[in-house]
This record gives sequence, structure tokens and C-alpha cells, in this order.
Amino acid sequence: MIPSEDAAGRKRDIEERLRQEQETLSFIRESLEKSDQLTKNMVSILSSFESRLMQLENSIIPVHKQTENLQRLQDNVDKTLSCLDHVISYYHVAKDTEKIIKEGPAGRLEEYLSCMAKIQKAVEYFQDNNPDSPELNRVKFLFEKGKESLESEFRNLLTRNSKPVPSVVILDLIAGDDDIETTDEMTLEHLPENILQDLICISGWLVEYGRNLDFMNVYYQIRSNQLDRSIRGLKEHFRKNSSSSGILYSPAMQNKRKDTPSKKAIKRPVFIPGHDYELRAKHLCEPLSDKHGPPAGKEDIMDSEIDSYIHCISAFVKLVQSEYQLLTDIIPEHHQKRTFDSLIQEALDSLMVEGENIVSTARRAIMRHDYSAVLTIFPILKHLKLMKQEFDQVLQGTAASTKNKLPVLITSMETTGAKALEEFADSIKNDPDKEYNMPKDGTVHELTSNAILFLQQLLDFQETASAMLASQEIGTSSSSYNSEFNRRLLSNYICKILGNLQLNLHSKAKVYEDAALGAVFLLNNFNYILKSLEKSELIQLVAVSQKHPDKAYRSHIDEQLQTYQRSWLKVTMPLTEGNLPAFQPGTKLKDKERQAIKDRFKAFNDGLEELCKIQKSWAIPDKEQRDTIRRAQKENVTVAYRVFWQRYSNVPFTKNVEKYMKYKVEQVEEMIEKLFDTSA
Repeated sequence: MIPSEDAAGRKRDIEERLRQEQETLSFIRESLEKSDQLTKNMVSILSSFESRLMQLENSIIPVHKQTENLQRLQDNVDKTLSCLDHVISYYHVAKDTEKIIKEGPAGRLEEYLSCMAKIQKAVEYFQDNNPDSPELNRVKFLFEKGKESLESEFRNLLTRNSKPVPSVVILDLIAGDDDIETTDEMTLEHLPENILQDLICISGWLVEYGRNLDFMNVYYQIRSNQLDRSIRGLKEHFRKNSSSSGILYSPAMQNKRKDTPSKKAIKRPVFIPGHDYELRAKHLCEPLSDKHGPPAGKEDIMDSEIDSYIHCISAFVKLVQSEYQLLTDIIPEHHQKRTFDSLIQEALDSLMVEGENIVSTARRAIMRHDYSAVLTIFPILKHLKLMKQEFDQVLQGTAASTKNKLPVLITSMETTGAKALEEFADSIKNDPDKEYNMPKDGTVHELTSNAILFLQQLLDFQETASAMLASQEIGTSSSSYNSEFNRRLLSNYICKILGNLQLNLHSKAKVYEDAALGAVFLLNNFNYILKSLEKSELIQLVAVSQKHPDKAYRSHIDEQLQTYQRSWLKVTMPLTEGNLPAFQPGTKLKDKERQAIKDRFKAFNDGLEELCKIQKSWAIPDKEQRDTIRRAQKENVTVAYRVFWQRYSNVPFTKNVEKYMKYKVEQVEEMIEKLFDTSA
């Protein structure tokens, strides 16, 4: 049971809490009432604001719409005025630009093109909006007039400023590739920079607005003419200086440059059948090791023409490369190749015609058996082949007919050259055996000297000659052969020439009634061939196809030497025959024995005198060979004669000793020493 005090205390606590809760509840009720009142007031304020905002909006929107309409009307008015000004300006274009158009673009191209742009726009406007307007005809007339003036200005600028390239500049340009000291690439400035820029502007306008490509024809005609004049000027430069020796250079490069293009002097003559023996004798008098100098007179002029043509080919490539660079700046890209093709035709055709003329001249000379003419083709053909790659690069994009011109010329030269080589070999084989055509002294035949000279000249153009021979191989082009095969072809050809020459010389030797003179003739020719081979690269070329050619020729020489020495048997046999008894000093001889000794001395004397008289007029040009033969003959004759002399010098076989013992041993040696010497 809870005590009463505790119950009373709890009751008081509960009542206190109840009272506090009631106070809190009363406060909350009052707060809610105030909040409701505030809410009602705010709603009333917002409702009033909304009402006033609606009233304001209803007042502003009509004003805004009216202002917007007014702004639109203002914009329309401005646009209308602008359009009117624009349209009206088209009606003033003719008046504003007429004076400038009539005066032309000279000196004020930019202003002129600006006027042409205005006229172009006016034409387009009237065509689209008022095609019946008289103003259209007026601006059209001005436009056509302006276009003609621009075309005329293009022509005038190009004509006035296009000049042929000076010959010395061309030579410097050609030499620039081969001169190791030239570090800066040489370029040509065909036109001043300001003129070039004007031409580019006019070209661009004519293509874009003028819709006229006639100016491209004007361009290629003018530049083609200058290209042709540049090359003709170079030819004239060579013609005027044709009397000078060597290659012609410009003063600027003279001390720097090697010969360019590479071309060795052509040695002449090679003419089958024979020329004047004086020419041959002059040739034979020269040392075999000497290089033949440049020819004189007509041949000098011919060499100058060859030099000129070779340089013109190189000049053409360099000038055309420069022309293409200029053309790419002025002519639109899709018209460049066609224009370039037309531009180079005149100069290219001129060079090709000149090349064909050289070939034709060579053909006519070859028909006359003047095979030296083929030597004019060799340096040209060699140079054309060296330049072919550059030619092909330069002519990229041109017509097939243009690209084929150089290969056709090369083929023509190769065919002509190969035919000449073949005919030359046949002419060596078939050279007639006529007495009038034979050297009376048994010296080297003109056929031999010319054949060897021709072969020596081939050494300067081995690759070219090999390619000529290879081009005649059935069904195969020369380019498909390697250098070793070509070298073997050339070796075979040289061996063929030497073989034909050897056969012909043997045949010619039979023309001589005296077998000893025929032997001397063959000995001279074989010795000349051998020495010529040894003193040049010919011996190495022959060795490609024939082992030890020097041994073969020495064998031939020894064989002919033995044949020659047999002619002296009539001198030595009386000295060595038997059937002569040995005689003691003081022994009396029988008449028959004395006569036998007399006959031997007489036979020796007569034979010696006859041979010395005859063989004194014979010739052995090679001093070494001549001395060797004299020495051998002195040894063969004097040894036998000394023994014979000593044997019978003390034998009284005759009272007239001087008649039979005419010559002492020393005198015999002197007589033999005078062999092959007409001046002795």
C-alpha cells in the first residue's frame, strides 16, 4: 500500500505537468490563429499584385507589338534603300569603269581587275533581272573590251620580257651538272618577278572569268619561239667559234669546268677502199703510241657540228626543265601538260630533224664506203643514251608521239651504226687485190692502218658500239644484255675484223711476184697490228674471245721472217755448199777447182748485190723490227762469208783477186745495214 504522502506528491506533479501542457496548447492555438491571419493577408496581397500585373500586361503588350511592327517596317525600308542603291550602282558601273577599261591595264593591273569584277557582276545582274536593258549591252561590250585588253596585255608582257637565253648562260647551265666545284644549283630567270606575278594574275582571271583559253596558245607560241631561238643561238655560237679547238665555254666557267658533255676528238680518216698513199704514209710515220690530234679543215667543221649538236641536246633538256617550271606558275594545272607538249614541239622537231640529217649524211657516206662517217654517230648516240633518262623525265605527261621521238632517233642511229660496222667488216674482207693498190715497198697497207685506226676509235665508244651490235641480235633489244655480254660481242667483232684483215693481207701478198717482198709485206702488217693492239686496250678486248692473241701474231711474224730469210739462200748457199776439197797453202789448184771457187765468189757477189739493190727500196717502218732483221741477216751472212773468206783468201785461185773477192766482211755488213733504207 502506497503511503498517502507519496500519492499527494505524485498528484501535485501530475497536476503541474498538466497545467504546463495546457499552457503550451493555448500558445499553439494562438500561434495558429496568427498564422492563419498572416496567410490570409499574404493571399490578399498576392491577389492584388496579380490583378495589377495583369492590368500592366494588358497595357504593355499592344505597345510592344506596335513597336515591333515599326522596327520591322524600318528594317524593310533600310533593305529597300540598300537594294535600290545596289541596283542603281549597276547602272553606274559602265560610266565609272569605261575610262579605265579603254585605257587598258598597263601599269595598274590590280585596279583594272577590280573594275572587271564590277562589270562582271553588272552583267550577271542584268542577265538575271533585266535582260532587255540597254545597260546590259553596254556592260557586255565593256567586259569583252576589257577581256581583249587583258589578253593583249598578257601577250605584250610575255613578248616584251621573253628573251633568248644567252649561249654563255646555257653553257654554264649545262656545265653546272658536271662541275664538282659548283655547289649552288643554277636556275634561269626567264621573266622579272613583277612581270611574272602580273602574268599569273591575268592567267587566273582569264581562266576563271574570261572563259577563254586562247592565251595559252599565245603563251606556248611565244615561249616556243624563245626556246627555239635560244638553241639556235647556241648553234650560232659554235658556228662562229668553229675554228677554235676543244669545247666552247662561257667566260664565267672556263677555269672550273671539265669538257661537258664528254666527247673525245674523232680521229680520221677511215676510208675503204684506199685513199692517197701520202695520207697513209703520214699516218704511218706517227708513233703508234701517239694520240691522233683533232682533224683540220672540213673534218674540223664536222666535229664542231657534232659538238654543237651534243651541246644543243643537253641545252634542250635544261631549257625545257626551266620552261616547265615557269609554265606551272602561269598555266592552270589541268592545261599544263598539253601546253607544254605544244611548247617544246618546234625545238624538239628541229633537233630530231638535225639528228636524222646526221644519220642520213652518215648513210650516204657509208654507201660511198666512207666508214669514218659512222664515227659522227658514236659520240651523238652515246650522249643521247646518257640523256635519255632526263629526256623521259622531262617529257612525262606529253603525247606518246612526243615521247617516242628520241627512242626513234636512237634506234635509227643504232641501226645505221650497226650496218656500217657490218659493212666495214665485209669491206675489209673483200678489199680488191690490185697491183696498183699495193705498196711497192711492202710497207703497211692502207687497209691495215685504216682498220686499226677504226678499231682504236671504237675504244672511245665501247658501250655504244657494243649496244649497236647487240641491237642486231634477233628478237632481243640491246638493253636486255648485260655489260659482259656486250663486251664479248664487241670482242667478237674486233676478232672478225682482224680475221678478215689477215685473210685479205695473205691474199694481197700473193700479188707480189717476189715471195720475199710478200713476206716483208705480211711481216710489216702483222707487226703493225700487234704493236697497235699492245699499245691500246684492243689487246684486252681481243683476249676476251681469243686467248693469247699476241702469241698468235708473233708466230705469224716469225713465219714471215723465215720466209724472207729464205731469199738470202742464194747468197749463203754458195758459201756453204760441199764438194769443195780442203786446200793447203801453196797447193797448186786444178783449173776445174779454180773455176769452182770463182763461181762461188761470183754467185755470192751477184746475189748480195742483187738483194741489196732490190731490198734497199723495201720498207720496214718499225725501227726495232728493221734493226732485228738487219742484225739477223748480218749474222747469217757474215758468219758464213767470214769462214769462206778465211778459207780461200790465201788460195791462189785467180790472178784478179779484186774481181772475185770484191767485198770484205765489214763491207758486207755495211751493205746489209743499208737494207730498207732508200736514203743510204
